[in-house]
Amino acid sequence: MADGTSAMAPTPPTEALTPVGLNHLVINVRDIEESHRFWTEMLGFKQVGVSRRRGGKMRFYSGDHGGGRMNHHDIALVENPDLPPPPKDWDMFATPVAINHIAITMPNREAWLKQLAWLQEKGVKFHRRVNHGMTHSLYISDPNGYGVEILYELPREVWEDNIQGALDYAEGLPTEGEAALVDDTNYPRFAKTPEPAAD
Repeated sequence: MADGTSAMAPTPPTEALTPVGLNHLVINVRDIEESHRFWTEMLGFKQVGVSRRRGGKMRFYSGDHGGGRMNHHDIALVENPDLPPPPKDWDMFATPVAINHIAITMPNREAWLKQLAWLQEKGVKFHRRVNHGMTHSLYISDPNGYGVEILYELPREVWEDNIQGALDYAEGLPTEGEAALVDDTNYPRFAKTPEPAAD
């Protein structure tokens, strides 16, 4: 064809193809203005657009993809005032909301530590501080009760040879005061899992 596309249908693969990853997430929120303030003022996302079809009740946000470059959107908010109220106490494994948590990656350890200090200064409640085997993480919650994990990734050589070992690792840390802002860089190493013995 003139535009360089093929007129033939592709042959179906023998299994589903593995995607690159998640492109964006859309969440329902009770109050678009309240959630806008949380995602921009507390978490630093930038608004990049609005849905004119929904009268401004859907907004699009991007993180910094390097050098100030914005994405079309990493997360979108859709106002739905009929959502149930957020739970009184957030618990990662018992909060009755559809989304357990949304993980946000900071560009590096230094930025992550500054973000924790910012959130603490603003009075945001720290629910959990955990050193995972592949990330160091802080868990907070948004105004709708969704969990939000703010993390930085550990170097790949720490975890890539044994992802399961890294997933199994969790070191709980303080959530209040100066101790909540301390970060240890003596990362554990997860050795390659041995191959099963041949029969």
